[in-house]
Parts: sequence; structure tokens; C-alpha cells
Amino acid sequence: MIPRIISEYAHNLTGIDIHPGATIGKYFFIDHGTGIVIGETTVIGNHVKIYQGVTLGGLSTRKGQQLKGIKRHPTIGDNVTIYSNTSILGGETIIGNDVVIGGNAFIIKSIPEGMKVNIRNPQLEYSVDKKYADGFLDYNI
Repeated sequence: MIPRIISEYAHNLTGIDIHPGATIGKYFFIDHGTGIVIGETTVIGNHVKIYQGVTLGGLSTRKGQQLKGIKRHPTIGDNVTIYSNTSILGGETIIGNDVVIGGNAFIIKSIPEGMKVNIRNPQLEYSVDKKYADGFLDYNI
């Protein structure tokens, strides 16, 4: 109960939610930590860096308490960097050593060591409200 109270207090101060049951290695680095969530059965290796908005969570919350004691959060290897707003979900998801994951990734499958994972930029689509259309006739977007 006391570790849970301490983690809730820390979460309130920092915006970082680390379950007291998570296993975290040496030299763990959090940069701009607001919005980070690390689930109970997460295992994080040594020399791992994560940035704001990262979730290391469970893939499903169905069956709730029946999942107690079952690994439902990811395993992160050594020397891994996970950039902003990435979600890595599931107890069978293993991120190998020396992996770099770019921002905004949604990962539910394991990634072998040494990989770099990036999301391609989405294509932006522009449209003009009809009442402003005259001002955009010669505007090249």
C-alpha cells in the first residue's frame, strides 16, 4: 500500500505514472516526463531513455483482476531510446537491445535488436472554407 501511495503522490507532482511493480534497470532517463505511463509488469533494461507521452502498457484490460500475476506489459532491452508519444503494448512485446523508436509509434509486436523504427509523416490535406475561398485563388499550398 505504501509504494502505491508514494507513486500516486509522485504522479500528482510530475505527471509520470510508474507502477511500483515495474522493474527498471540502471541509468534510466526520462526527459520531459509528462504523460509517461509504465505498467506493473513492465521490465526496462539498462541505459534506457524515454520522452514525454510514452506508454508502456497492457494490450487489453478485459478480464481485469483475472490477469493479476500474468505479464501483460512490454519488456524493453538495454540501450533503447523511445521518443515522444509512442505506445508499446502487450506482455509478449519485447523491444531488443540498441533499438531506437521514433515518435508517435504504436507498437504491439516485438522488435529485434539494433532496429530503428520511424513513422512516415502523414500527408496533410488542406481545404478552404467557402467564405474565404476568394483570398486563396492564387495561393499554392
